[in-house]
Amino acid sequence: MSAHMETVTGVDNRKFAMWSLIASECFLFGTLIVNYFVKRNRGLEGPTGPEIFDINLTTLSTFDLLMSSVAMVLALHYCRTKELRKMQAWLGVVVLGGAIFLGFQWYEFNHFVNLGLKLDTSVFGSAFYMLTGCHGLHVAVGVLWITSILITSLRKGEAWFNDTVIEVAGLYWHFVDVVWIILFTVVYLFVYI
Repeated sequence: MSAHMETVTGVDNRKFAMWSLIASECFLFGTLIVNYFVKRNRGLEGPTGPEIFDINLTTLSTFDLLMSSVAMVLALHYCRTKELRKMQAWLGVVVLGGAIFLGFQWYEFNHFVNLGLKLDTSVFGSAFYMLTGCHGLHVAVGVLWITSILITSLRKGEAWFNDTVIEVAGLYWHFVDVVWIILFTVVYLFVYI
């Protein structure tokens, strides 16, 4: 009997669990996005988005995160073809891309606080930080998770090729990237419409 059984749908239980998590996370982010839409033009005591957003910087961080998603696809491919070093290299690129994105977000948050937009400055500020901060937390979890997979593969070497583990982590990572595309559009681009 295998350690990871399939569900009655024929899907590995780890994949099914990840799809269930992603479904529940859609409700979380949906609620935060609606909250942001409702509150983005209320209680604007401090600076507003168009006054402080640096669309070029945020576009660069978005590109970085999207390229890390491409790296995740390549890591899974090389895991399935049993090319250990290439898989590890691409997992490293995913981790690096996620860490760079978090660095961009830390810089951006710091910059906004220095310009006067804090969590308690305005309703817009609290909605903005809750939405983008929640996403940043998800990126951080993904970076830690993929780092642990990379370290495990480095320690176990050729004995460890587990494409399901990488596929499940990839589902999470791609979800985080898709959420960011939505947030980038809703938060950073819609303010100019």
